[in-house]
Amino acid sequence: MPELSIGEKDFLLDGEPYQIISGALHYFRVHPDQWADRIRKARLMGLNTIETYVPWNLHSPTRGEFDTSSGLDLERFLKLVADEGMHAIVRPGPYICAEWSNGGLPPWLLRIEGIGLRRSEPQYVAAVSEYLKSVYEIVAPLQIDRGGPVFLVQIENEYGAYGSDKEYLAELVRVTREAGITVPLTTIDQPTPQMLADGSLPGLHLTASFGSRSTERFKTLREFQPTGPLMCMEFWNGWFDSWGFHHHTTTVEDSDQALDEILAAGGSVNFYMFHGGTNFGMTNGANDKGAYVPLVTSYDYDAPLDEAGNPTAKYHAFRKTIAKYASVPDELPAEAAAAPEFSVGLTATAGLLEVAGSLGTAVTGETPLTYEELSQDTGFVLYEASVEGLAPGVLKIGEEVRDRAYVYVDGVPVGILSRDSHERTLRLPLAGSTLTILVEDQGRVNYGERLGEAKGLIGAVTLNGTPVLNWTARPLDVDRLASLDLSGAATDLGPTVFTAEFELAEASDLFLDAGDWGKGLAWLNGFNLGRYWRRGPTRTLYVPAPVTRAGSNRLVVLELESVAEESAAFVGGLSLGQTEF
Repeated sequence: MPELSIGEKDFLLDGEPYQIISGALHYFRVHPDQWADRIRKARLMGLNTIETYVPWNLHSPTRGEFDTSSGLDLERFLKLVADEGMHAIVRPGPYICAEWSNGGLPPWLLRIEGIGLRRSEPQYVAAVSEYLKSVYEIVAPLQIDRGGPVFLVQIENEYGAYGSDKEYLAELVRVTREAGITVPLTTIDQPTPQMLADGSLPGLHLTASFGSRSTERFKTLREFQPTGPLMCMEFWNGWFDSWGFHHHTTTVEDSDQALDEILAAGGSVNFYMFHGGTNFGMTNGANDKGAYVPLVTSYDYDAPLDEAGNPTAKYHAFRKTIAKYASVPDELPAEAAAAPEFSVGLTATAGLLEVAGSLGTAVTGETPLTYEELSQDTGFVLYEASVEGLAPGVLKIGEEVRDRAYVYVDGVPVGILSRDSHERTLRLPLAGSTLTILVEDQGRVNYGERLGEAKGLIGAVTLNGTPVLNWTARPLDVDRLASLDLSGAATDLGPTVFTAEFELAEASDLFLDAGDWGKGLAWLNGFNLGRYWRRGPTRTLYVPAPVTRAGSNRLVVLELESVAEESAAFVGGLSLGQTEF
Protein backbone atom coordinates (compact mmCIF):
# COMPACT_ATOMS: atom_id res chain seq x y z
CA MET A 1 0.00 0.00 0.00
CA PRO A 2 1.18 3.60 -0.57
CA GLU A 3 2.66 5.55 2.32
CA LEU A 4 3.28 9.24 3.02
CA SER A 5 6.19 10.09 5.29
CA ILE A 6 8.15 13.12 6.45
CA GLY A 7 11.54 13.36 4.74
CA GLU A 8 14.55 15.57 5.39
CA LYS A 9 13.16 18.36 3.20
CA ASP A 10 10.11 16.90 1.46
CA PHE A 11 6.99 14.87 1.94
CA LEU A 12 7.79 11.41 0.62
CA LEU A 13 5.14 9.38 -1.18
CA ASP A 14 6.42 5.84 -1.40
CA GLY A 15 9.90 7.22 -0.81
CA GLU A 16 9.76 9.83 -3.59
CA PRO A 17 9.53 13.63 -3.01
CA TYR A 18 5.92 14.80 -3.21
CA GLN A 19 4.67 18.39 -3.34
CA ILE A 20 1.19 18.66 -1.85
CA ILE A 21 -1.02 21.08 -3.78
CA SER A 22 -4.25 21.09 -1.85
CA GLY A 23 -7.45 23.06 -1.54
CA ALA A 24 -9.83 23.56 1.39
CA LEU A 25 -13.36 22.38 0.66
CA HIS A 26 -15.70 22.09 3.64
CA TYR A 27 -18.28 19.40 2.95
CA PHE A 28 -20.59 21.00 5.52
CA ARG A 29 -20.71 24.28 3.55
CA VAL A 30 -21.62 22.63 0.23
CA HIS A 31 -24.77 20.73 -0.69
CA PRO A 32 -23.82 17.02 -0.77
CA ASP A 33 -25.15 16.60 -4.30
CA GLN A 34 -22.52 19.15 -5.40
CA TRP A 35 -19.50 17.62 -3.66
CA ALA A 36 -18.34 15.66 -6.69
CA ASP A 37 -18.55 18.72 -8.94
CA ARG A 38 -16.43 20.86 -6.60
CA ILE A 39 -13.84 18.11 -6.09
CA ARG A 40 -13.50 17.55 -9.82
CA LYS A 41 -12.98 21.27 -10.43
CA ALA A 42 -10.20 21.19 -7.84
CA ARG A 43 -8.41 18.48 -9.81
CA LEU A 44 -8.85 20.43 -13.03
CA MET A 45 -7.11 23.42 -11.41
CA GLY A 46 -4.11 21.19 -10.77
CA LEU A 47 -4.73 20.21 -7.16
CA ASN A 48 -3.77 16.74 -5.97
CA THR A 49 -5.35 16.94 -2.49
CA ILE A 50 -8.55 18.10 -0.76
CA GLU A 51 -8.50 19.37 2.82
CA THR A 52 -11.48 19.66 5.14
CA TYR A 53 -12.29 20.55 8.71
CA VAL A 54 -14.79 18.43 10.66
CA PRO A 55 -17.46 20.42 12.60
CA TRP A 56 -18.03 18.79 15.99
CA ASN A 57 -21.14 20.89 16.70
CA LEU A 58 -22.94 19.72 13.54
CA HIS A 59 -22.07 16.06 13.94
CA SER A 60 -22.86 16.02 17.68
CA PRO A 61 -25.67 18.45 18.54
CA THR A 62 -26.21 16.33 21.63
CA ARG A 63 -23.59 14.38 23.55
CA GLY A 64 -23.27 10.77 22.54
CA GLU A 65 -24.61 11.39 19.04
CA PHE A 66 -22.50 11.45 15.88
CA ASP A 67 -24.68 12.26 12.91
CA THR A 68 -23.35 11.28 9.48
CA SER A 69 -26.55 11.64 7.50
CA SER A 70 -26.88 13.52 4.21
CA GLY A 71 -24.58 16.56 4.18
CA LEU A 72 -22.58 15.18 7.13
CA ASP A 73 -21.53 11.95 5.43
CA LEU A 74 -17.78 12.40 5.84
CA GLU A 75 -17.07 8.88 4.59
CA ARG A 76 -18.89 9.54 1.32
CA PHE A 77 -17.09 12.85 0.89
CA LEU A 78 -13.66 11.28 1.37
CA LYS A 79 -14.52 8.44 -1.02
CA LEU A 80 -15.51 11.01 -3.65
CA VAL A 81 -12.06 12.58 -3.19
CA ALA A 82 -10.52 9.16 -3.79
CA ASP A 83 -12.74 8.59 -6.82
CA GLU A 84 -11.21 11.68 -8.39
CA GLY A 85 -7.72 10.23 -7.82
CA MET A 86 -6.86 12.77 -5.12
CA HIS A 87 -5.53 12.62 -1.56
CA ALA A 88 -7.16 14.09 1.56
CA ILE A 89 -6.12 16.04 4.65
CA VAL A 90 -8.51 15.85 7.62
CA ARG A 91 -8.52 18.51 10.32
CA PRO A 92 -10.96 17.43 13.05
CA GLY A 93 -10.04 20.11 15.60
CA PRO A 94 -11.84 19.69 17.99
CA TYR A 95 -11.66 23.48 17.61
CA ILE A 96 -11.72 24.52 13.95
CA CYS A 97 -12.27 28.32 14.02
CA ALA A 98 -13.31 28.45 10.32
CA GLU A 99 -15.52 31.49 10.96
CA TRP A 100 -17.98 28.81 12.11
CA SER A 101 -20.33 29.10 15.08
CA ASN A 102 -18.38 28.58 18.34
CA GLY A 103 -15.38 27.45 16.31
CA GLY A 104 -17.09 24.09 15.94
CA LEU A 105 -17.39 23.40 19.67
CA PRO A 106 -20.89 22.12 20.51
CA PRO A 107 -22.89 24.38 22.85
CA TRP A 108 -23.74 21.47 25.15
CA LEU A 109 -20.14 21.62 26.32
CA LEU A 110 -20.93 25.00 27.87
CA ARG A 111 -23.62 23.43 30.03
CA ILE A 112 -21.07 21.24 31.84
CA GLU A 113 -20.29 22.98 35.11
CA GLY A 114 -16.62 23.81 35.58
CA ILE A 115 -15.53 22.71 32.12
CA GLY A 116 -12.33 24.22 30.72
CA LEU A 117 -12.24 24.60 26.96
CA ARG A 118 -9.18 23.69 24.89
CA ARG A 119 -7.03 22.52 27.78
CA SER A 120 -6.32 19.41 29.81
CA GLU A 121 -9.41 19.75 31.98
CA PRO A 122 -10.79 16.23 32.56
CA GLN A 123 -14.40 16.88 31.56
CA TYR A 124 -13.37 18.56 28.33
CA VAL A 125 -10.77 15.92 27.49
CA ALA A 126 -13.34 13.17 28.04
CA ALA A 127 -15.83 14.83 25.68
CA VAL A 128 -13.15 15.49 23.06
CA SER A 129 -11.98 11.88 23.25
CA GLU A 130 -15.50 10.63 22.54
CA TYR A 131 -15.76 12.93 19.55
CA LEU A 132 -12.36 12.12 18.06
CA LYS A 133 -12.96 8.39 18.36
CA SER A 134 -16.15 8.82 16.32
CA VAL A 135 -14.29 10.81 13.65
CA TYR A 136 -11.46 8.31 13.47
CA GLU A 137 -13.83 5.36 13.10
CA ILE A 138 -14.54 6.92 9.70
CA VAL A 139 -11.06 8.23 8.89
CA ALA A 140 -8.86 5.33 9.99
CA PRO A 141 -10.09 2.83 7.34
CA LEU A 142 -9.67 5.52 4.68
CA GLN A 143 -5.97 6.19 5.31
CA ILE A 144 -3.54 5.89 2.44
CA ASP A 145 -1.85 2.78 3.85
CA ARG A 146 -5.22 1.02 3.77
CA GLY A 147 -6.04 2.04 0.21
CA GLY A 148 -7.85 5.27 1.06
CA PRO A 149 -7.14 8.95 0.31
CA VAL A 150 -6.25 10.35 3.77
CA PHE A 151 -2.52 10.97 4.19
CA LEU A 152 -2.34 13.75 6.82
CA VAL A 153 -4.33 14.46 9.99
CA GLN A 154 -4.04 17.67 12.01
CA ILE A 155 -3.93 17.96 15.80
CA GLU A 156 -6.00 20.89 17.19
CA ASN A 157 -5.95 24.14 15.21
CA GLU A 158 -3.85 27.29 15.55
CA TYR A 159 -3.40 26.34 19.18
CA GLY A 160 -0.42 28.62 19.68
CA ALA A 161 -2.74 31.62 19.29
CA TYR A 162 -4.86 30.34 22.19
CA GLY A 163 -2.83 28.37 24.70
CA SER A 164 0.29 26.34 25.44
CA ASP A 165 -1.03 23.31 27.33
CA LYS A 166 1.34 20.59 26.17
CA GLU A 167 -0.41 17.95 28.27
CA TYR A 168 -3.60 18.67 26.33
CA LEU A 169 -1.88 18.37 22.95
CA ALA A 170 -0.20 15.14 24.04
CA GLU A 171 -3.57 13.70 25.05
CA LEU A 172 -5.01 14.51 21.62
CA VAL A 173 -2.07 12.71 20.01
CA ARG A 174 -2.57 9.71 22.28
CA VAL A 175 -6.28 9.45 21.45
CA THR A 176 -5.53 9.86 17.74
CA ARG A 177 -2.88 7.15 17.63
CA GLU A 178 -4.89 4.74 19.79
CA ALA A 179 -7.82 5.19 17.38
CA GLY A 180 -5.68 3.75 14.59
CA ILE A 181 -4.43 6.88 12.85
CA THR A 182 -1.01 6.00 11.45
CA VAL A 183 -0.42 8.79 8.91
CA PRO A 184 1.78 11.78 9.83
CA LEU A 185 0.26 14.27 12.26
CA THR A 186 0.58 18.01 11.77
CA THR A 187 -0.08 21.26 13.61
CA ILE A 188 -0.74 24.72 12.18
CA ASP A 189 0.11 28.16 13.52
CA GLN A 190 0.90 31.60 12.26
CA PRO A 191 4.68 31.69 11.71
CA THR A 192 5.81 33.59 14.78
CA PRO A 193 8.29 31.96 17.17
CA GLN A 194 5.93 32.19 20.15
CA MET A 195 2.91 30.69 18.39
CA LEU A 196 4.98 27.93 16.80
CA ALA A 197 6.47 27.07 20.18
CA ASP A 198 3.18 27.10 22.06
CA GLY A 199 1.17 25.18 19.46
CA SER A 200 3.55 22.30 18.76
CA LEU A 201 4.90 19.08 20.23
CA PRO A 202 7.94 16.97 19.34
CA GLY A 203 6.92 14.39 16.76
CA LEU A 204 4.29 16.60 15.13
CA HIS A 205 5.08 18.29 11.84
CA LEU A 206 4.60 22.05 11.97
CA THR A 207 2.85 23.92 9.17
CA ALA A 208 2.09 27.63 8.82
CA SER A 209 -0.80 29.91 7.90
CA PHE A 210 -0.31 33.11 5.88
CA GLY A 211 -1.42 34.90 2.73
CA SER A 212 1.55 37.02 1.73
CA ARG A 213 5.34 37.39 2.11
CA SER A 214 5.71 33.65 1.57
CA THR A 215 9.53 33.59 1.45
CA GLU A 216 9.76 35.48 4.75
CA ARG A 217 7.16 33.26 6.46
CA PHE A 218 8.86 30.07 5.30
CA LYS A 219 12.17 31.44 6.59
CA THR A 220 10.64 31.80 10.08
CA LEU A 221 9.15 28.32 9.90
CA ARG A 222 12.48 26.84 8.77
CA GLU A 223 14.37 28.55 11.60
CA PHE A 224 11.97 26.98 14.08
CA GLN A 225 11.82 23.58 12.35
CA PRO A 226 15.18 22.93 10.64
CA THR A 227 14.13 19.76 8.81
CA GLY A 228 11.07 18.41 7.07
CA PRO A 229 8.90 19.81 4.27
CA LEU A 230 7.76 23.40 4.27
CA MET A 231 3.99 23.72 4.07
CA CYS A 232 1.50 26.56 4.17
CA MET A 233 -1.52 24.68 5.48
CA GLU A 234 -3.69 27.78 5.12
CA PHE A 235 -2.72 29.94 2.17
CA TRP A 236 -5.11 32.85 2.64
CA ASN A 237 -5.93 33.62 -0.97
CA GLY A 238 -9.01 35.57 0.11
CA TRP A 239 -10.87 36.57 3.27
CA PHE A 240 -14.27 36.37 4.95
CA ASP A 241 -16.97 39.05 5.18
CA SER A 242 -18.85 40.53 8.15
CA TRP A 243 -22.16 42.37 8.27
CA GLY A 244 -21.77 46.12 7.87
CA PHE A 245 -18.37 45.99 6.21
CA HIS A 246 -17.18 45.63 2.63
CA HIS A 247 -16.72 42.49 0.56
CA HIS A 248 -13.10 41.47 1.11
CA THR A 249 -10.98 40.65 -1.91
CA THR A 250 -7.31 40.13 -2.61
CA THR A 251 -5.86 40.92 -6.00
CA VAL A 252 -5.19 38.08 -8.38
CA GLU A 253 -1.64 39.37 -8.91
CA ASP A 254 -0.73 39.52 -5.22
CA SER A 255 -2.18 36.11 -4.39
CA ASP A 256 -0.60 34.53 -7.47
CA GLN A 257 2.82 35.93 -6.62
CA ALA A 258 2.58 34.56 -3.07
CA LEU A 259 1.59 31.17 -4.48
CA ASP A 260 4.50 31.19 -6.93
CA GLU A 261 6.91 31.88 -4.06
CA ILE A 262 5.56 28.90 -2.13
CA LEU A 263 5.82 26.48 -5.02
CA ALA A 264 9.21 27.80 -6.22
CA ALA A 265 10.62 27.15 -2.75
CA GLY A 266 9.52 23.53 -3.05
CA GLY A 267 6.86 24.16 -0.45
CA SER A 268 3.50 22.44 -0.23
CA VAL A 269 0.31 24.48 -0.08
CA ASN A 270 -3.32 24.25 0.93
CA PHE A 271 -5.52 26.99 -0.51
CA TYR A 272 -7.77 28.43 2.17
CA MET A 273 -10.24 28.45 0.61
CA PHE A 274 -10.34 26.67 -2.74
CA HIS A 275 -14.14 26.82 -2.52
CA GLY A 276 -15.71 28.49 0.48
CA GLY A 277 -19.38 27.67 0.00
CA THR A 278 -22.13 28.98 2.26
CA ASN A 279 -23.00 29.31 5.95
CA PHE A 280 -26.42 27.78 5.45
CA GLY A 281 -28.93 28.04 8.28
CA MET A 282 -27.58 29.79 11.35
CA THR A 283 -24.07 28.34 11.32
CA ASN A 284 -22.01 31.50 10.84
CA GLY A 285 -19.53 32.55 13.47
CA ALA A 286 -18.59 35.97 14.80
CA ASN A 287 -15.61 37.91 16.07
CA ASP A 288 -15.41 40.07 19.17
CA LYS A 289 -12.23 42.00 19.86
CA GLY A 290 -14.00 44.79 21.71
CA ALA A 291 -16.82 44.99 19.18
CA TYR A 292 -19.11 42.14 18.25
CA VAL A 293 -19.01 41.47 14.48
CA PRO A 294 -21.08 38.56 13.09
CA LEU A 295 -20.21 36.99 9.74
CA VAL A 296 -22.40 36.98 6.66
CA THR A 297 -24.08 33.93 5.15
CA SER A 298 -21.85 33.80 2.08
CA TYR A 299 -18.46 32.16 2.59
CA ASP A 300 -17.37 33.02 -0.94
CA TYR A 301 -13.96 34.04 0.48
CA ASP A 302 -12.92 35.52 -2.88
CA ALA A 303 -11.74 31.97 -3.60
CA PRO A 304 -10.71 30.37 -6.92
CA LEU A 305 -14.15 28.74 -7.05
CA ASP A 306 -16.87 31.20 -6.05
CA GLU A 307 -19.77 30.58 -3.69
CA ALA A 308 -21.82 29.02 -6.50
CA GLY A 309 -18.95 26.74 -7.57
CA ASN A 310 -17.87 28.70 -10.65
CA PRO A 311 -14.21 29.36 -11.59
CA THR A 312 -12.97 32.91 -11.08
CA ALA A 313 -10.01 34.83 -12.45
CA LYS A 314 -7.98 33.44 -9.56
CA TYR A 315 -8.82 29.90 -10.64
CA HIS A 316 -7.30 30.43 -14.06
CA ALA A 317 -4.27 32.37 -12.77
CA PHE A 318 -3.49 29.77 -10.10
CA ARG A 319 -3.95 26.96 -12.61
CA LYS A 320 -1.35 28.57 -14.86
CA THR A 321 1.10 28.99 -11.99
CA ILE A 322 0.62 25.44 -10.75
CA ALA A 323 1.36 24.19 -14.28
CA LYS A 324 4.92 25.54 -13.89
CA TYR A 325 5.56 23.03 -11.11
CA ALA A 326 3.15 20.14 -11.61
CA SER A 327 1.06 18.38 -14.20
CA VAL A 328 -2.30 20.06 -14.83
CA PRO A 329 -5.14 18.43 -16.82
CA ASP A 330 -5.89 19.92 -20.22
CA GLU A 331 -9.61 19.94 -19.49
CA LEU A 332 -11.30 23.08 -18.13
CA PRO A 333 -14.57 23.25 -16.19
CA ALA A 334 -17.65 23.99 -18.29
CA GLU A 335 -19.03 27.49 -18.22
CA ALA A 336 -21.90 27.99 -15.79
CA ALA A 337 -25.41 28.11 -17.24
CA ALA A 338 -27.30 31.35 -16.78
CA ALA A 339 -29.52 31.37 -13.70
CA PRO A 340 -33.23 32.08 -14.17
CA GLU A 341 -34.21 35.70 -13.45
CA PHE A 342 -37.72 36.47 -12.26
CA SER A 343 -39.75 38.01 -9.43
CA VAL A 344 -42.63 36.64 -7.43
CA GLY A 345 -44.92 38.39 -4.97
CA LEU A 346 -44.69 37.69 -1.24
CA THR A 347 -47.79 37.12 0.87
CA ALA A 348 -47.77 38.08 4.55
CA THR A 349 -48.98 34.83 6.06
CA ALA A 350 -48.39 34.95 9.81
CA GLY A 351 -46.93 36.95 12.63
CA LEU A 352 -44.05 35.22 14.41
CA LEU A 353 -45.34 36.25 17.84
CA GLU A 354 -48.74 34.78 16.98
CA VAL A 355 -47.36 31.35 16.03
CA ALA A 356 -44.57 31.21 18.64
CA GLY A 357 -46.53 28.64 20.65
CA SER A 358 -46.10 26.18 17.79
CA LEU A 359 -42.33 26.68 17.71
CA GLY A 360 -41.32 25.83 21.26
CA THR A 361 -42.34 25.34 24.88
CA ALA A 362 -42.11 28.19 27.39
CA VAL A 363 -40.00 27.77 30.54
CA THR A 364 -40.41 29.97 33.61
CA GLY A 365 -37.72 31.59 35.71
CA GLU A 366 -37.38 34.49 38.11
CA THR A 367 -34.86 36.07 35.73
CA PRO A 368 -34.45 35.54 31.96
CA LEU A 369 -32.91 32.14 31.31
CA THR A 370 -29.93 31.99 28.98
CA TYR A 371 -29.82 29.89 25.82
CA GLU A 372 -27.57 27.49 27.71
CA GLU A 373 -30.11 27.07 30.53
CA LEU A 374 -32.78 26.45 27.89
CA SER A 375 -30.61 24.01 25.87
CA GLN A 376 -31.11 26.30 22.88
CA ASP A 377 -28.01 26.13 20.72
CA THR A 378 -28.73 29.01 18.36
CA GLY A 379 -31.51 31.04 16.78
CA PHE A 380 -34.22 32.79 18.79
CA VAL A 381 -35.67 32.94 22.29
CA LEU A 382 -38.88 34.82 23.09
CA TYR A 383 -38.90 36.35 26.58
CA GLU A 384 -42.00 37.74 28.30
CA ALA A 385 -42.72 39.30 31.69
CA SER A 386 -45.45 41.37 33.30
CA VAL A 387 -44.77 45.10 33.75
CA GLU A 388 -48.29 45.84 34.99
CA GLY A 389 -48.26 48.92 37.20
CA LEU A 390 -44.77 50.05 36.20
CA ALA A 391 -44.46 53.46 34.61
CA PRO A 392 -42.83 53.97 31.22
CA GLY A 393 -39.13 54.61 31.52
CA VAL A 394 -35.69 53.14 30.95
CA LEU A 395 -35.40 49.42 30.32
CA LYS A 396 -31.92 48.13 31.20
CA ILE A 397 -30.26 44.77 30.57
CA GLY A 398 -27.76 44.29 33.38
CA GLU A 399 -24.68 43.07 31.51
CA GLU A 400 -25.16 42.56 27.79
CA VAL A 401 -27.62 41.65 25.04
CA ARG A 402 -26.40 38.66 23.05
CA ASP A 403 -26.96 39.51 20.35
CA ARG A 404 -29.96 41.48 19.08
CA ALA A 405 -33.18 42.13 20.98
CA TYR A 406 -36.52 43.29 19.55
CA VAL A 407 -38.58 44.91 22.31
CA TYR A 408 -42.40 45.09 22.40
CA VAL A 409 -44.94 46.45 24.89
CA ASP A 410 -48.31 44.74 24.56
CA GLY A 411 -47.29 43.63 21.07
CA VAL A 412 -46.25 47.09 19.87
CA PRO A 413 -42.60 47.42 18.75
CA VAL A 414 -40.75 50.03 20.80
CA GLY A 415 -37.10 49.53 19.85
CA ILE A 416 -34.08 47.32 19.26
CA LEU A 417 -31.09 46.64 21.50
CA SER A 418 -28.03 45.66 19.48
CA ARG A 419 -24.87 44.10 20.84
CA ASP A 420 -22.76 45.35 17.94
CA SER A 421 -23.66 48.89 19.04
CA HIS A 422 -23.07 48.11 22.75
CA GLU A 423 -26.72 48.89 23.49
CA ARG A 424 -28.37 47.62 26.67
CA THR A 425 -30.77 50.41 27.60
CA LEU A 426 -33.94 51.56 25.90
CA ARG A 427 -36.54 54.15 26.87
CA LEU A 428 -40.01 52.61 26.78
CA PRO A 429 -42.49 55.27 25.64
CA LEU A 430 -45.59 53.24 26.48
CA ALA A 431 -47.22 52.00 29.64
CA GLY A 432 -48.47 48.45 29.29
CA SER A 433 -48.99 45.10 30.92
CA THR A 434 -46.66 42.75 29.01
CA LEU A 435 -43.02 43.23 28.03
CA THR A 436 -41.90 40.96 25.20
CA ILE A 437 -38.29 40.67 24.02
CA LEU A 438 -37.32 38.57 21.01
CA VAL A 439 -33.59 37.77 21.10
CA GLU A 440 -31.59 36.59 18.09
CA ASP A 441 -28.25 34.82 18.44
CA GLN A 442 -26.45 36.27 15.42
CA GLY A 443 -23.56 33.82 15.58
CA ARG A 444 -21.35 32.47 18.33
CA VAL A 445 -17.85 33.90 18.62
CA ASN A 446 -15.40 31.55 16.90
CA TYR A 447 -12.02 33.00 17.91
CA GLY A 448 -10.36 34.36 21.03
CA GLU A 449 -11.27 34.78 24.66
CA ARG A 450 -15.05 35.02 24.16
CA LEU A 451 -15.25 31.53 22.72
CA GLY A 452 -17.95 29.58 24.56
CA GLU A 453 -19.90 32.48 26.03
CA ALA A 454 -23.57 32.34 27.01
CA LYS A 455 -26.33 33.79 24.82
CA GLY A 456 -29.56 35.64 25.57
CA LEU A 457 -30.32 38.45 28.02
CA ILE A 458 -27.29 38.44 30.29
CA GLY A 459 -27.80 39.94 33.75
CA ALA A 460 -30.79 41.34 35.62
CA VAL A 461 -33.47 43.29 33.73
CA THR A 462 -34.81 46.47 35.31
CA LEU A 463 -37.38 49.12 34.40
CA ASN A 464 -36.68 52.49 36.01
CA GLY A 465 -34.39 50.67 38.41
CA THR A 466 -37.08 48.19 39.52
CA PRO A 467 -36.24 44.54 38.81
CA VAL A 468 -38.49 42.87 36.26
CA LEU A 469 -39.07 39.34 37.56
CA ASN A 470 -41.01 36.16 36.77
CA TRP A 471 -40.16 35.63 33.12
CA THR A 472 -41.14 33.04 30.60
CA ALA A 473 -38.55 32.09 28.00
CA ARG A 474 -39.62 30.21 24.88
CA PRO A 475 -36.91 28.71 22.64
CA LEU A 476 -38.11 29.00 19.04
CA ASP A 477 -37.38 26.34 16.43
CA VAL A 478 -37.88 28.66 13.47
CA ASP A 479 -37.02 25.89 11.00
CA ARG A 480 -40.54 24.61 11.71
CA LEU A 481 -41.90 27.64 9.86
CA ALA A 482 -40.96 26.00 6.57
CA SER A 483 -43.45 23.17 7.13
CA LEU A 484 -45.94 24.69 9.57
CA ASP A 485 -49.54 25.06 8.45
CA LEU A 486 -49.93 28.82 8.62
CA SER A 487 -53.46 28.95 7.24
CA GLY A 488 -55.66 31.14 9.39
CA ALA A 489 -52.71 32.63 11.27
CA ALA A 490 -52.91 36.38 11.85
CA THR A 491 -50.21 38.93 11.19
CA ASP A 492 -49.31 41.53 13.80
CA LEU A 493 -46.88 44.41 14.28
CA GLY A 494 -43.93 42.13 15.01
CA PRO A 495 -41.81 39.89 12.77
CA THR A 496 -43.72 38.63 9.74
CA VAL A 497 -43.68 35.30 7.93
CA PHE A 498 -44.04 35.72 4.17
CA THR A 499 -44.60 32.93 1.67
CA ALA A 500 -44.43 32.62 -2.11
CA GLU A 501 -44.94 29.88 -4.68
CA PHE A 502 -43.26 29.75 -8.08
CA GLU A 503 -42.69 27.34 -10.95
CA LEU A 504 -39.40 26.19 -12.47
CA ALA A 505 -38.96 24.31 -15.72
CA GLU A 506 -36.07 22.37 -14.18
CA ALA A 507 -33.90 22.33 -11.08
CA SER A 508 -31.41 25.18 -11.22
CA ASP A 509 -29.04 27.26 -9.12
CA LEU A 510 -30.84 30.44 -8.04
CA PHE A 511 -29.70 33.71 -6.51
CA LEU A 512 -32.27 35.29 -4.20
CA ASP A 513 -31.77 39.06 -3.95
CA ALA A 514 -32.65 40.20 -0.42
CA GLY A 515 -31.53 43.79 -0.94
CA ASP A 516 -35.08 45.17 -0.57
CA TRP A 517 -35.72 43.27 2.64
CA GLY A 518 -34.74 44.13 6.20
CA LYS A 519 -33.31 41.32 8.30
CA GLY A 520 -34.23 37.68 8.62
CA LEU A 521 -34.03 34.16 7.24
CA ALA A 522 -35.31 32.39 4.14
CA TRP A 523 -36.16 28.78 3.32
CA LEU A 524 -36.71 27.21 -0.08
CA ASN A 525 -38.56 23.89 -0.12
CA GLY A 526 -37.74 23.54 3.57
CA PHE A 527 -33.99 24.16 3.16
CA ASN A 528 -32.64 26.99 5.33
CA LEU A 529 -30.72 29.27 2.96
CA GLY A 530 -29.37 31.40 5.81
CA ARG A 531 -29.57 34.95 7.09
CA TYR A 532 -29.97 38.16 5.14
CA TRP A 533 -29.59 41.75 6.35
CA ARG A 534 -29.96 45.06 4.57
CA ARG A 535 -26.75 46.15 6.30
CA GLY A 536 -24.81 44.21 3.64
CA PRO A 537 -22.41 43.83 2.04
CA THR A 538 -23.99 40.61 0.73
CA ARG A 539 -27.30 40.98 -1.12
CA THR A 540 -27.87 37.49 -2.47
CA LEU A 541 -28.68 34.17 -0.86
CA TYR A 542 -27.29 31.28 -2.90
CA VAL A 543 -29.84 28.55 -3.67
CA PRO A 544 -28.13 25.26 -4.69
CA ALA A 545 -29.79 23.55 -7.63
CA PRO A 546 -30.46 20.32 -5.66
CA VAL A 547 -32.70 22.32 -3.30
CA THR A 548 -34.97 23.34 -6.19
CA ARG A 549 -37.21 21.17 -8.35
CA ALA A 550 -39.05 21.19 -11.64
CA GLY A 551 -42.59 22.37 -11.00
CA SER A 552 -43.79 24.08 -7.85
CA ASN A 553 -41.34 25.55 -5.32
CA ARG A 554 -42.17 27.20 -1.99
CA LEU A 555 -40.31 30.12 -0.47
CA VAL A 556 -40.75 31.04 3.21
CA VAL A 557 -39.26 34.25 4.59
CA LEU A 558 -39.04 35.31 8.23
CA GLU A 559 -38.71 39.11 8.17
CA LEU A 560 -37.74 40.47 11.58
CA GLU A 561 -38.02 44.14 10.68
CA SER A 562 -39.62 45.40 7.46
CA VAL A 563 -39.43 44.92 3.70
CA ALA A 564 -39.30 47.74 1.17
CA GLU A 565 -40.85 45.53 -1.51
CA GLU A 566 -43.19 42.60 -0.82
CA SER A 567 -41.64 40.54 -3.59
CA ALA A 568 -38.82 38.04 -4.03
CA ALA A 569 -36.39 38.80 -6.84
CA PHE A 570 -34.20 36.04 -8.27
CA VAL A 571 -31.22 37.49 -10.13
CA GLY A 572 -28.62 36.16 -12.55
CA GLY A 573 -25.68 35.73 -10.18
CA LEU A 574 -23.97 36.50 -6.90
CA SER A 575 -24.10 40.02 -5.48
CA LEU A 576 -21.57 40.13 -2.66
CA GLY A 577 -21.35 43.89 -2.17
CA GLN A 578 -18.91 46.73 -2.57
CA THR A 579 -15.18 46.05 -2.19
CA GLU A 580 -14.33 49.35 -0.53
CA PHE A 581 -15.63 50.90 2.69
